[in-house]
Amino acid sequence: MKQRVMLGELLVERGLVTPLALERALKEQKRTGEFLGTTLVRMGAITTEQLLPVLADQIGIAYVRLTDVRITPEALAKVPAKFASRYTLIPLTLVDGVLQVAIPDPFDIQTLDELRLLLECDIRPVLASQREIQEAIQRHYGVGASAVERLLDAGPRDAAPASLAEDLTAKADEASVISFVNQLILSAVHDRATDIHIEPFEQLLRIRQRVDGVMYEVPVPPDLVKLHQAIISRIKVMAQLDIAERRLPQDGRIKVKLNGEELDLRISVLPTNFGETLEIRLLSSQTLLMLEQLGLEADQLQTLSQLLQRPHGIVFVTGPTGSGKSTTLYTCLSKLNSPNVKILTIEDPIEYQITGITQLQVHPKIGFSFAQGLRSMLRHDPDIMMVGEVRDPETAEITIRSALTGHLVFSTLHTNDAAGGVTRLIDMGIEPYLVASSVLCFIAQRLVRVICPSCQAEQPAPPGLRDEFGLTGQVPATVRYGKGCRACKGTGYKGRTAIHEFLLVTDNIQQLVLKRASSHDITHLAQQTQQMRTLRQDGWLKIQQGLTTPEEVLRVT
Repeated sequence: MKQRVMLGELLVERGLVTPLALERALKEQKRTGEFLGTTLVRMGAITTEQLLPVLADQIGIAYVRLTDVRITPEALAKVPAKFASRYTLIPLTLVDGVLQVAIPDPFDIQTLDELRLLLECDIRPVLASQREIQEAIQRHYGVGASAVERLLDAGPRDAAPASLAEDLTAKADEASVISFVNQLILSAVHDRATDIHIEPFEQLLRIRQRVDGVMYEVPVPPDLVKLHQAIISRIKVMAQLDIAERRLPQDGRIKVKLNGEELDLRISVLPTNFGETLEIRLLSSQTLLMLEQLGLEADQLQTLSQLLQRPHGIVFVTGPTGSGKSTTLYTCLSKLNSPNVKILTIEDPIEYQITGITQLQVHPKIGFSFAQGLRSMLRHDPDIMMVGEVRDPETAEITIRSALTGHLVFSTLHTNDAAGGVTRLIDMGIEPYLVASSVLCFIAQRLVRVICPSCQAEQPAPPGLRDEFGLTGQVPATVRYGKGCRACKGTGYKGRTAIHEFLLVTDNIQQLVLKRASSHDITHLAQQTQQMRTLRQDGWLKIQQGLTTPEEVLRVT
């Protein structure tokens, strides 16, 4: 008891805990019998990062921040991944037979004794936070390293059958291929990844994640290549795909649970010369955004709100895959969703499920295409329709004729800019007069990474801003950037926002469409008559607001 009181007095003395908070914690600790520091953290009186240095001083061992420590290869080689994961520790250095080990609990004497017996060397413990230790284990040993070691020792098990919505957290500790796949998905969700890519090569299996639109390599054990086919088979079983078919592409989906929330995983398998490569797209059942959260400037928000009030016509959102087109369309539909209107959508895939909206999933294998679905949808007398993507002349023609017969239609096109949507439709074989009379607006969109709020700072503006962004007047002396920190994993960015380009099909634009004018001429006229901002010009506004960097806008435009 004396030691616990001394810790409390030390925390009060250093101004980390108030005497009143300590008194309450002591009463609670007396009731639970737990360590006083644990009680203080649980009650919110102090953080783990504040507690550990004081605790280390009290008991006479060193406290380290693992981000500031170099972990040597010799130390890592001494401790197998399964030991590090089981005991929640990370080896730091190995000097003259003494292994320095970072641990989260200095009072766990049993673990230290077991380590001495298992590793046959002296152990010198230092104190570090449990979160930092777990991050270091993943960073230095790789995702699922302990599971991979146990599998290679025992030989991989067969891929187990999967239920429709597996609970990943419930099986994360199993020593099997199931455990590795679960840990891989859990790690991706924790890192806010939107995609996981499993790519086989002759001597290695590379795993990458896409975070905020940029690909990052995931650290994995070098021996993982030996389990390549077992991993692919496990994911195929989860997605109910044919595990015996390795020559043809396959697509599937998996529903999983994570901390009570359902995730929808879209699976795509492609055969390569070194085996099958697999991509997992993670779709969360997150709540839809409001129009005001789409990154629109005030004038763009007003324009879009007015378009949503139109009784008929088409609004096209254009951009490459992963530019946020679907999110924008779903937000528009959610805004329009009410008991007074009937809304039908046809999509591939259905990314968000919205109560009150009837959503159809295309199935090309059985002949249910966008065009077939659109014909059937019109018989249900919808007020508003959404077509996931216009990708062929037949779908484009039916979509346009739907708008001409009194429906408000939303859809997407794959073009580089807003004016490119006009030329894309005409290239598909759609008559210019149909485009001019049916389309209300083309909205081009890109996603740019947002500067991390935890490490943002000022730096001199890079040279060439005037030419790159077509600026007039005085160029700013400084711009904001992210220095890189723990919160953003050293990237300087955290999260994304959108930049837009609105092309309204006004009378002037209609005349150019009828003349089959180039996208350059259409853009030039829109800038003159509508004060239309290009994607890069809209990105400059985000730079001025301190949301993103010039490099990021130039990267996506």
